[in-house]
Amino acid sequence: MTILITGSKGQLGMELRKLLDEKGMNYTATDSGEMDITNQTAVDAFFQKVNPTLVFHCAAYTAVDKAEDEGKDLNEKVNAIGTKIVAEAAEANGAVMVYISTDYVFDGNNSKEYTETDQANPQNEYGRMKYEGEQWVRSLCSKFYIIRTSWVFGEFGNNFVCTMLRLGKTHPILTVVDDQFGRPTWTRTLAAFMLHLLDTNAAYGVYHLSNDGSCSWYEFAREILKNHNVEVKPVTSAEYPQKAYRPKHSIMDLSKAKATGFQIPTWEEALSQFVASIDA
Repeated sequence: MTILITGSKGQLGMELRKLLDEKGMNYTATDSGEMDITNQTAVDAFFQKVNPTLVFHCAAYTAVDKAEDEGKDLNEKVNAIGTKIVAEAAEANGAVMVYISTDYVFDGNNSKEYTETDQANPQNEYGRMKYEGEQWVRSLCSKFYIIRTSWVFGEFGNNFVCTMLRLGKTHPILTVVDDQFGRPTWTRTLAAFMLHLLDTNAAYGVYHLSNDGSCSWYEFAREILKNHNVEVKPVTSAEYPQKAYRPKHSIMDLSKAKATGFQIPTWEEALSQFVASIDA
């Protein structure tokens, strides 16, 4: 395989590179400085030079609240148009396309776990453009994996776990919403699953992948800070208004991912391993 990673300096891209390095696998890592995914001429030229057979499309615009207004155009440009351009180049090259999507493609009104075949109904601009990206991948690529994930945390970049650990050092009391429920995802687990799909020749299509188990943001924060001298208090979403709508219940069914033979740690196990790794 000739592997190309987009968004290689982002939270997931960095984790994927770390895992590939550990496995001694060669790859070409790109970020906006090396290949602007919104520029079709630049993407086509880069693909001709690298000639990838596998594309891990990790590049994304992830400022969810900014995507509602000041970042709306960039959100569309990167998450929808950029994905379309990369998908076209991947198909022209005969490459497998791996696209990372989000639980925000769902409206959060389902009391049951969302399956891969449930109807998407995104309620914020970020979710809409990520879903549009999904549709481009489906329509343009003959060999693809779309992986929807949620509540991502890891060693690289800003995320909820790192924010809570940082604030816990300076604030005796923290308030966190307790009426939004989902599944946390360690980037290490997600990166391992991305490779697992290729290693096992899993059927192409859409998969949901997060760590096992579910929680509210409040429960997640309590677990993060359980060994710290800080009080975590629950509040409602109404008490903590944000520009972008957040799904109230975006727990995704992991049955399809498990059926591939992939062993999914619980979110508590993943969090414990992650915290131990950054404390080491």
